[in-house]
Amino acid sequence: MELEINQTLDASGLTCPLPLLKAKQALNKLNTGEILSVTSTDPGSVRDFKVFCDQSGHELLKSDTSEAETCFHYLLRKS
Repeated sequence: MELEINQTLDASGLTCPLPLLKAKQALNKLNTGEILSVTSTDPGSVRDFKVFCDQSGHELLKSDTSEAETCFHYLLRKS
């Protein structure tokens, strides 16, 4: 099953807390149920996005790391 991405955010090169802040701003513009795709190069974003989704109620559909562990990809569904 392929998901429809409603918005894409490239937060590459940004360090904590900017990837998460940019994602929060993007989610605020989406409707409930829509999906945000985020790309980050900040290793701390792995923990940040998990905790954020646990606390906010948004659904973390996917959290992937590149083989070189230099790029992190997330899919979030707005609740």
